[in-house]
Amino acid sequence: MFALFGQGTGAGWLFDADFDDLVRGAVVRFAIPWPAWLGGEGRLEATGRIISVSPGRRIVMAHETPWRGRVVCTLTPDGGGTRVRVVAEIDDSGLAWLLTRYGLEPPDQAAESGTHRIGLLVSLSGSASVFAAASENLARMAVEEANAEGGVRGSPLRLLVADDATSARAGAVQMRRLVRAGCRAVFTNVTSATFDAIEPVARKSGVLLIHTPVNEGGRGGHGLLRLGERPAAQLSLAVPYLMRDSGGRRWYLTGNDYVWPRASNRQARRIIAAAGGTVAGERYAAIGTRRFDRLLEGIERSGADLVVSTFVGADEAVFERAFHAAGLRSRVRTLSLALDEATREHIGDAAATGLYSAFGYYQQLPTPGNRAFLARYRRHYGRLAPPVSSISESVYEAVHLYVAAARRTRDGEPAMIGKELPGTSLEVPRGRIRVARPDLLEQHMHLVRAVPGGFAREASTESPCSLA
Repeated sequence: MFALFGQGTGAGWLFDADFDDLVRGAVVRFAIPWPAWLGGEGRLEATGRIISVSPGRRIVMAHETPWRGRVVCTLTPDGGGTRVRVVAEIDDSGLAWLLTRYGLEPPDQAAESGTHRIGLLVSLSGSASVFAAASENLARMAVEEANAEGGVRGSPLRLLVADDATSARAGAVQMRRLVRAGCRAVFTNVTSATFDAIEPVARKSGVLLIHTPVNEGGRGGHGLLRLGERPAAQLSLAVPYLMRDSGGRRWYLTGNDYVWPRASNRQARRIIAAAGGTVAGERYAAIGTRRFDRLLEGIERSGADLVVSTFVGADEAVFERAFHAAGLRSRVRTLSLALDEATREHIGDAAATGLYSAFGYYQQLPTPGNRAFLARYRRHYGRLAPPVSSISESVYEAVHLYVAAARRTRDGEPAMIGKELPGTSLEVPRGRIRVARPDLLEQHMHLVRAVPGGFAREASTESPCSLA
């Protein structure tokens, strides 16, 4: 029975657990039985991490998304068979998540007097959930640090977390819940599809909306800020380098079918043409796609030397594992614009090695500030906490940018804070950043290559990037 763990034997054996290596710290993917009327076609995708293994006897796992907790599986001989005992624990935030998913209000919604409420809308479930656990950790850590320094004009920050389930419709519902709960600002680490759905809610309510991860840019204003890397900045650094280094000229563009991948690939066409390359093909797949056979056949038939991937989260992990299994990695280089540390971890060392990405931050960034930041993160959440990436670290720095601007206002109202944010400069783990405009964050950009255990830097911009 122990040897069957994680061998694809179905949901009857510990939630169809899937992992690369049964070792301490390895990521585990679950498929939990789930009411079909709540979405997910009778199963809920979840992630965890192996905490300890006693071969043949016991496995302990931390449950990371969509809720926090612990799963302990104990195996004992029982006559001619094996007795399996599974204990699954869930914390208070997990109970709140379950209540919300059932359409009920969590018990912590009553606003306390004297607190400054902010919200975090993140993908704790669905395809984009792979970087959610670290994003929530870093939001909470930033709030603790800000409160240790007096909060906002003497009022402690209070963080409320909501899950968009990688769904634009669910995101709009959860955005309204955060507004009703009294949040003055909401930080979003979600897809652009969800962002488009929640932006009208923020404008109508007057709540400040700060979108932190890589995105295509667009609308911005005092009540709406879009930080994070832009496709033009990522591609302008990566495309010429990869063409020179590989000698390839033919590109294939692919990704999820929503606004950010399509906008990114419009920029890719322009930058590839300027570098002397050509686009051999372009194809998209819906969020949640798990079979890429026809896409991989199309890439091979196109004769492409290089690929731009704009798949996100679990979709990117499944695509790159299939790409590697098809034998394409050895002859086709891939630039993935959303390949962060958490996604690389889910792809696995073997399938991810040789992938490229371009971000303003990566966990191995060799600076004293980053080393000190990571040490604080590990002290808070343990050495086996989910890895930090640009996508998750962006939430941490956005909270600190917001607090710095809020402290310069007289009443801490969202409209005034929104006006103060442009021009704000801060030293954060990725270095010196500046909110140049409501829709643009100036930062250095780094081209990195996936290696076992993380990333290695290939090239960097000489000055903070201002390409929108």
